[in-house]
Amino acid sequence: MIIAAILWKLKSEWAEARGERFDLGGSLIYGVALVGLMYGFSLLPALSGAWLITVGILGIAAFIWWEMRVRSPVLDMSLYLQYVKDLTPQSAGLILVAQPAMMAIVSPFAGRVSDRVAARAIASLGMALTTVGLTMLVFVDQDTLTAFIVVSLIVLGLGFGLFSSPNTNAVMSAVEKRFYGVASGTLATMRMTGQMFSMGIAMLIISIFVGRVEITPEHFSELVTSMQVAFIVFATLCFGGIFASLARG
Repeated sequence: MIIAAILWKLKSEWAEARGERFDLGGSLIYGVALVGLMYGFSLLPALSGAWLITVGILGIAAFIWWEMRVRSPVLDMSLYLQYVKDLTPQSAGLILVAQPAMMAIVSPFAGRVSDRVAARAIASLGMALTTVGLTMLVFVDQDTLTAFIVVSLIVLGLGFGLFSSPNTNAVMSAVEKRFYGVASGTLATMRMTGQMFSMGIAMLIISIFVGRVEITPEHFSELVTSMQVAFIVFATLCFGGIFASLARG
């Protein structure tokens, strides 16, 4: 139904890609590397998990090597870079919706502004606000007021909203029309890869601080600690992302 609506309403613009071939080798290497990394994270701290992660890292390295040499790469290397508060599921969901709601409100406006103002500046501001929101969440514990959590999520959603659309705009504007499919696919792949890596990092931190136990009240303090460490890691990564966003032309 969605495909039919697209074909009916969406005006298309042909972009010639004559001579481009599907990079089967790169796609296979990349798929094996991602499976190794994510399945490896789920097996930690078992030794087999460490081996799979190693295979995944080597696979990513092999993928980069391959993509820099194949004529029609799938990723053109020259183009790119939720117990403790005792809330009901409904209440927790209403609190968590603050972040995506703010993002949905801000993203369309940010995208329009990025057409007139340097997209990298808006995207970098969004990454900075994301860092601030994650840093605020570092201080969340059993005694944190719900209002503070909501404000933190709003700041986080504002940062996501200011980053997402302008970042897409910046990337898509930096490539030729014949690379639009590659650029769009790469953005989606990098987004999903980031989500998978964040889940892997969170699982690893929880396994270190909480271990393979049922989450009961006696383990709440360890769970909170693992959450705080995870937010520190993510805030640090996003802080570095500010400068990576500013560095592009």
